[in-house]
Amino acid sequence: MRKLVIAGSLLLASSLGWSQSKSLSGFKEPDVRKEFDLESTFDGYLTAANIDSGIRIMSARPHHVGSPGDKAVVDYIYSKFKSWGYDARVETFYVPFPTPKERLLEMTGPTTFKATLAEKPLKEDATSGQTSEQLPTYNCWSPDGDVTGELVFVNYGIPEDYDYLERLGISVKGKIVIAKYGRSWRGIKPKVAQEHGAIGCLIYSDPKDDGYFEGDVYPKGAFKNEYGVQRGSVLDMPIYPGDPLTPGIGATKDAKRLDRSEATTLLKIPVLPISYHDAEPLLRALDGPVAPPDWRGALPFTYHIGPGKAHVHLKLAFNWDMKELHDVIAKLPGSEFPDEWVIRGNHHDGWVNGAGDPISGQSAMLEEARAVSLLVKSGWKPKRTIVYCAWDGEEPGLLGSTEWVEEHAAELQKKAVVYINSDGNGRGFLGVEGSHALEPFINEVARDVIDPETQISVADRMHSRELVNAANNGRLKKDLLAKKPFTIGALGSGSDYSPFLQHLGIPSFNLGFGGEDPGGEYHSIYDSYDDYRRFKDPSFQYGVALAKTAGRTTLRIADAALLPFDFRALYKTINGYAADLMTEVDQLRETTALTNQLLKENQYGYGTDTALHLMPPATKEEVPYLNFSSLQNALGGLEKVVNRLADTLAKSKWSGSGEDAVNQALYRAEQQLLSDNGLPRRPWYRHSIYAPGFYTGYGVKTLPGIREAIEQRNWKEAQEQIEIDAAVLKKFADYLGSIALQ
Repeated sequence: MRKLVIAGSLLLASSLGWSQSKSLSGFKEPDVRKEFDLESTFDGYLTAANIDSGIRIMSARPHHVGSPGDKAVVDYIYSKFKSWGYDARVETFYVPFPTPKERLLEMTGPTTFKATLAEKPLKEDATSGQTSEQLPTYNCWSPDGDVTGELVFVNYGIPEDYDYLERLGISVKGKIVIAKYGRSWRGIKPKVAQEHGAIGCLIYSDPKDDGYFEGDVYPKGAFKNEYGVQRGSVLDMPIYPGDPLTPGIGATKDAKRLDRSEATTLLKIPVLPISYHDAEPLLRALDGPVAPPDWRGALPFTYHIGPGKAHVHLKLAFNWDMKELHDVIAKLPGSEFPDEWVIRGNHHDGWVNGAGDPISGQSAMLEEARAVSLLVKSGWKPKRTIVYCAWDGEEPGLLGSTEWVEEHAAELQKKAVVYINSDGNGRGFLGVEGSHALEPFINEVARDVIDPETQISVADRMHSRELVNAANNGRLKKDLLAKKPFTIGALGSGSDYSPFLQHLGIPSFNLGFGGEDPGGEYHSIYDSYDDYRRFKDPSFQYGVALAKTAGRTTLRIADAALLPFDFRALYKTINGYAADLMTEVDQLRETTALTNQLLKENQYGYGTDTALHLMPPATKEEVPYLNFSSLQNALGGLEKVVNRLADTLAKSKWSGSGEDAVNQALYRAEQQLLSDNGLPRRPWYRHSIYAPGFYTGYGVKTLPGIREAIEQRNWKEAQEQIEIDAAVLKKFADYLGSIALQ
């Protein structure tokens, strides 16, 4: 019988029956107890004190790419791995890393104002005053530029905001735009502005989103104060991540490089992030139409859109120096299958001190690796090779991981069983995204890790949150109560899993805890040890929880007799994506037809006396009937194959004969989901199921070739992508079928 306990706003499913099951995918019955005993010993080696110490030491100084602090962190990580007995090395790549030499932002009319472009040190934050080592507030990969123009407020600066401006009759051509952080990755904002003819872009964090409107600001609380600025890359990563000058190849010392003017991931207009302290005078000076309600922030004045009297001068210049990237690679050889690699990674570089992002995750990974080394000293040896990777250059655009993956692509596609990623870590709920053939497996991992705050499993706590969020949706709540496993998210971009999964087709996970801290320190000087220990994970117990979760994931895959891939879960996920697409097309067809009919009959509800003179949407081309039959047929064939394969593997005796060949076939299966030519206009992204959105950046697009063609109303391309994905799925089914027949 299920018993639900309500504690405040959190529904604690403390005794859900499914959490009591102790099956262990991939292990023979006699080995299950041994594995649980091993993991219990592993847990006993983990200490919050070590994670605390690691965060304090590695975040003691700013450690961006190429800095002395970065080298100190590399040396620290390398020395730890060596002392624990790993075969450790530092692999170096050579990349451009632009840093500011001149930044000027001023308003020249109707009044004058010069932006401070600085974050204030605080006595409550011991490292915030390390000004000589800190990177200034800037957006990496902005071009040099000296522009002056009228200012226009574009809300979050995403495509639909420009559709609204167009209906208002407002053009940003030849103007400078100011956009709020949020609703999309930061690099999308100048990208879309550039496409609409803007000559410059400013990005600020509005206090309504993560400042005083939400709660007390730092140092009293955890929300962004008026001087906080989010640094960050604006490299067009939806085209390709990594070094913009060496797409597809490792950035070794002698690599052939593009000229900077040839790099398609580099912007053409200058872009600068600013605080809401500096944004306020600029926004206050705007006139023109009053912003609609969902555009308005929390600053104390009426938000206008512009353009008008407000003119801005933006001048930026950068040092485009080549810098060394230092990836720390530490191996623990497998005793039975040394050429099958379980890869575990977290980046080590930060924009400033980076206690939360990324050092909290890095310190948890080091503690995990230390505990694994103690298991080895006690006599245990992993069957498969474990590879720990501490990446450099993630913040400027996944540089260290991408260059390493591109350099070792052929070897990785033969040997990499899985890539397990983490990044910054906080307190709260486990977040899991990844390859859906491993969804049942990661459910078992989450079932066996106890949440330090609630003392139920992290899986039960995730399920509880789903139930709370569904409180006003009876049907959804009923479905959630009936379902047992949780569903993992799909991977877009924004961390180091991207080159593994989306370029090489290596099964991947992204793991981390969060949801109970607001993140106001993100990419600012206030992402410090003092902030972390006060507001993010004061007891450092969620660092231990991350080490337990990622550690179990690593240990179980390293030692499984039969790798725990269940392609029925993947089929179900892809089939759901396809059904969503077909529904989306039907709804789009109906909406377009209705809108066009209302426009034809002049019944859309807009008049010339509308306060904002808002024009109705333009008539759009009718949505044709797309033929999904090939995709449906491919999915039907895939369903039969995955069921047959699961049945075959379940009935196998695991005699040892031929198991290694089957395991290799299983972990290489996801590579069959790569398309030969990649996605339209961005061939680096080859995975046909998962990709970052062209206009979302971090946010994922599933069945991306089809979905984005539909969103862009490119019906010819949509039909072509349907046929391409159908062929990929048929190839995938044929491949899985060959495993079932072995």
